Amino acid sequence: MSERIDRDEEIRSLDEPIELDRFEAFAPPVYHFEVERRDFLKAVGGGIGVFLLVRAPSALAQRPGAAPAGGGMPPLPKNIGAWLHMAPNGAVTVFTGKVEIGQNVRTSLAQQVAAELKVGMDAITMVMGDTARTPFDMGTFGSRTTPTMGPQLRRVASAARDMLIELAADRWKTPKDKLIAENGKIADPSANRSIGYGELAEGQTLSKTIIAEDPLIPPSKWTVAGTPVPKVDAIDFVTGRHKYTPDLRLPGMMYGKVLRAPAYGATLASLDASAAKAIPGVVVVHDGNFAGVAAPTPEAAEKALAALKATWNPAPPQPSWKDIFPYLKQHVVSDDARRENGFRFDVRHVRGSVKDGMASAAHRFEQSYNIAYIAHNALEPNAAVAEWNNGKLAVWTGTQRPFPVRDSLAALFHLSKDDVRVQVPDTGSAYGGKHTGDAAPEAARLARAAGKPVKIVWTREEQFVWAYFRPAGVIDITAGLSADGKLVAWEMHNYNSGPAAIDTQYDIPNQHIEFHPVDSPLRQGSYRGLAATANVFARESARNELAEIAGVEPLEFRLRHLSDQRLKDVY
Repeated sequence: MSERIDRDEEIRSLDEPIELDRFEAFAPPVYHFEVERRDFLKAVGGGIGVFLLVRAPSALAQRPGAAPAGGGMPPLPKNIGAWLHMAPNGAVTVFTGKVEIGQNVRTSLAQQVAAELKVGMDAITMVMGDTARTPFDMGTFGSRTTPTMGPQLRRVASAARDMLIELAADRWKTPKDKLIAENGKIADPSANRSIGYGELAEGQTLSKTIIAEDPLIPPSKWTVAGTPVPKVDAIDFVTGRHKYTPDLRLPGMMYGKVLRAPAYGATLASLDASAAKAIPGVVVVHDGNFAGVAAPTPEAAEKALAALKATWNPAPPQPSWKDIFPYLKQHVVSDDARRENGFRFDVRHVRGSVKDGMASAAHRFEQSYNIAYIAHNALEPNAAVAEWNNGKLAVWTGTQRPFPVRDSLAALFHLSKDDVRVQVPDTGSAYGGKHTGDAAPEAARLARAAGKPVKIVWTREEQFVWAYFRPAGVIDITAGLSADGKLVAWEMHNYNSGPAAIDTQYDIPNQHIEFHPVDSPLRQGSYRGLAATANVFARESARNELAEIAGVEPLEFRLRHLSDQRLKDVY
């Protein structure tokens, strides 16, 4: 059975649209590296070249709602061999683009394959988040691994089991309905014979189409999935043998550090690197607004970084903490600017007339809720190891989206996607903060100059300052209550923090709910729950205050405004 991924054979498109709140997925790249002359000549050949320099798309054009490059998601491969390989000794290797970031899906996905394939957990090895070996996956986010990849791998395992039964039936010249799969073998109870999966699979290629409607083993008959099993590689995690990205070491590897600006938006005017270059073994890179060093040891890298003497162009004025919330409301992206820059979504829900509802209200309520920026700061900081070999780039980094990181590296370094490989070691958490692989381009740029592998590990200070944040926001709520304590009007405006869960589930005849995108002064992006945490916080805080105005216990106030029985049962 071949483990080669046949990307020409496809089964269906990934129906996983990126939520509008994932600002980082649409943001422009942090760096723009120059094309080295030898790389340009290698690509186009000698002679005279005429080419057009096009400015990068504006940040606004790449915000949520702008059309993604390429126009859609590639479908999933339908060939079983893209997902599963079986060795002659019966060992099963399963491939998925999902990554393990502490949620234990390496174990739970293996359980689901074991249940359908009828093998033990010790027979399965999961290969995850390797762009050279696994099928495309948009990313590990939104709690989608279990409900989307779980069923996909179950279908793969079920189809493989059926194929093995067919191979055994053909070998024994017996009807396949007389055969059963169990414990890594196909058995023929009537003839008292069995054969191992590996022996059947040797020299064979699984080419059966994965059918979405293929019947799966019902949960009531699971023997592995849904049962408590030891965490895969638990001993390695407990004893410290597991290698996170910051632990990786390649032969001849150097250590990198990046020169950071003194303020957001400051640009590098000039760089005196003479003192740093005088340190033995140090390589200095100055490429546009990027400056960094690579050295034989972490200590030498720190010393070389400190030796760089930079002059910075002043940064534009930034709001202070006390000014940030008024700033957000004052920097809403206008409708004209949205249309001009291809900003294609408009989150605005209107029902009835809030004006009329407020005119009939006996009580008027107004409140503003401030949502703070929050840093992710997972246990494992941003880190990457990069290595160039014959013009091809390999990167190891902790990211939730290895394929988009691969694509961004290919664009940044003017490479084919096939010449970039991103591998994700099991990672020390993320919370939505590792979608962009921030350390990867830095390590890759330094490694290209050094001619050796380079590792970068961000400090906690860098993580707090330069990684993207959970968006700050302002949520303004106005509501009207009738004399009998019923909500007759509801107006809610969210500035910047995002539209997730912005609509209300409560029965209110007059509503105006709107999300206003803002030109944020800080990088911002996904955080656990996206803007649902902000919108639910503001909405339910207002409910409590409205209940007090109405003189009703808060739970009773909510139940009075609900017709959805399922939601009432939750309460």
